[in-house]
Amino acid sequence: MKLLADRRRHPMALVVLLLVGLLMTGGAYALFTQTSSAKADTASASDVDEGKKLFAANCATCHGLNGEGSKAGPGLIGVGAAAVDFQVGTGRMPLQSNGPQARAKEPQFDEEQTAQLAAYVASLGPGPAVPEDENLDASKGDPAAGGSLFRTNCAMCHNVVGAGGALTRGKYAPNLADVSEKHLYEAMQTGPQNMPIFNDANLTPDDKRDVIAYVKEVSDTPSPGGFKLGSLGPVAEGLFIWFFGLSAVIGLTVWLSSRAK
Repeated sequence: MKLLADRRRHPMALVVLLLVGLLMTGGAYALFTQTSSAKADTASASDVDEGKKLFAANCATCHGLNGEGSKAGPGLIGVGAAAVDFQVGTGRMPLQSNGPQARAKEPQFDEEQTAQLAAYVASLGPGPAVPEDENLDASKGDPAAGGSLFRTNCAMCHNVVGAGGALTRGKYAPNLADVSEKHLYEAMQTGPQNMPIFNDANLTPDDKRDVIAYVKEVSDTPSPGGFKLGSLGPVAEGLFIWFFGLSAVIGLTVWLSSRAK
């Protein structure tokens, strides 16, 4: 017992415990990230090779030949296939021009090429995989629960109905009405640009599906009262009436006065 107590008081005991803790933490992280990128790992070697060629021709100038990054663009090691599928699939990448943030545009690559690029980047390091189809079926989600999650986590930037809104320094939260289910899920999963990351510990796959169900429901809801004015609420509607309504009243008054003369 005395020998054991002496070893516990040894000055190296704390260092050994610290190293063991770091090894266990690193092992747990590696296991989690490998699980989350399982779908990307099923890509064939030919897809990875083709993706590497596409990457070298279209992405390496900014992101480095091996995805290590440069002064012109961030490193892509460990971002996973989902980030590539979102950025390339929405046309944000390759970047068209410098600005506060990348704008969505017509994609430069087709679905096969996008998948090949995603496969190559996924091969550089484990990261979030492209979501499974079962997690994207909005009909299986709960819009009511998704609405609660959306109002808590997303509405401050995207508006309560996903109409988007302005941020600081020329940045903005985009309108979500026409965003596909897959890209909505990937945006939550990877946190593109100004958006925070909602991993499975923050929002489970079922939670994400509920959010998608809510966004799709409010996007498809008709406006029986007429033009929605961006669904921005009474402030926007009041401003619209004040500006155009008052202008109409003044114009009518001027016209009537001129006719009276």
